[in-house]
Amino acid sequence: MEIIHTIADIIFWIIFIYLGTYSLYLFFFSFSGRVIKVQAPPVTDRLLKFIIYIPAYKEDAIILNTAAKALEIDYPKDLYRVCVIADKLQPETVATLKSMPLQVVEVFLEKSTKSRALHAAIAATEPGFDAAVVYDIDNIAAPDFLHHINRHLVAGQKVVQGHRVALNSETSIAMLDAISEEINNHIFRKSQRVYNLSSAIIGSGMALEYQLFTSVMERIDAVGGFDKEMGLLLTRDKISVDYSEEALIYDEKVSKPDNFKNQRKRWLSAQFALFRKYFVNGLQELFLRGNRDYFNEIYHTAILPRVLMLGIMPMMLVFSLTGIGPSWRWWTLGTGLCYAAILLAIPPSFFNRKLLNAVLKLPFIFFTMFLLLFKLKGANKKFIHTAHHVKQ
Repeated sequence: MEIIHTIADIIFWIIFIYLGTYSLYLFFFSFSGRVIKVQAPPVTDRLLKFIIYIPAYKEDAIILNTAAKALEIDYPKDLYRVCVIADKLQPETVATLKSMPLQVVEVFLEKSTKSRALHAAIAATEPGFDAAVVYDIDNIAAPDFLHHINRHLVAGQKVVQGHRVALNSETSIAMLDAISEEINNHIFRKSQRVYNLSSAIIGSGMALEYQLFTSVMERIDAVGGFDKEMGLLLTRDKISVDYSEEALIYDEKVSKPDNFKNQRKRWLSAQFALFRKYFVNGLQELFLRGNRDYFNEIYHTAILPRVLMLGIMPMMLVFSLTGIGPSWRWWTLGTGLCYAAILLAIPPSFFNRKLLNAVLKLPFIFFTMFLLLFKLKGANKKFIHTAHHVKQ
């Protein structure tokens, strides 16, 4: 019996070290981002030439509006081009797109993925562009989006992640998704730059120097999580990812439980698959080349979603009262740091009645995410499409 108790003690100390370190990490960056400001690059008269890639998979109801909005960005029209990658769109939709002042690249992929769509678009792009911007099908950029991105690139950055914000919050799930986006923006993008670490790439609203974009995409053929793999490859090459809080790009948040489940399943599966693929190499790069940025990026693939932490930490605190593992005082400290970090990361504008209603959905979201942890096998081997419904 004593041996069993000792083994249990060791297991729960390991769990505490993992969760406690994560809670401290969240608090450290969340607090830092509130008290330390990152200097924005200066305004410049030099304007780069952009190409905006919009992969469109079966989203006929949305792509026409997305493309039209992209053409309205307040930037010289001769200095940016919109390129729609038409994958399994209806013929009439393709015809309408071709009548607009943009490039249409039709693809016929046996297995559709965002990375393969982008490969096809790169092959069809003529030379002369300074930078590439990647959209999601539902993205709408603020009018000054390209101007803000341009400032960062002209200032010497090679990769810039824009500030993705919610386009909708009509349901409690959409509201929680919007809050989650802003928490991640604060902790894993804005606050990382305080310490000269790379901002986490999201996969849309990001811009890269064009030659760098093509070279890094040559190494990516991910079914899911191409953005996370891109971040890993860039930081391994010691290329930093900057963040522009002012470069706003609006993104539809999932509003239905089934869509939420499919999206998170795809994200989690890709995340853990990348951790297994890159962890050992990350340790080598950290100790042999001092590449802390790359190792930090790999650490992001090893951590749990914040909503799971909100449920697991208090559960572990209650369990600690049994006397197994660390004392309840340690778990109280860890839980406090975790909750303080998340509260600090939420923008003040979100503290309203809609937030209160959304919080009531947290138990459902927690158990949905928790169960997904046991259903990830093979999810990163197939394309899981998230349908979009917002009328923009």
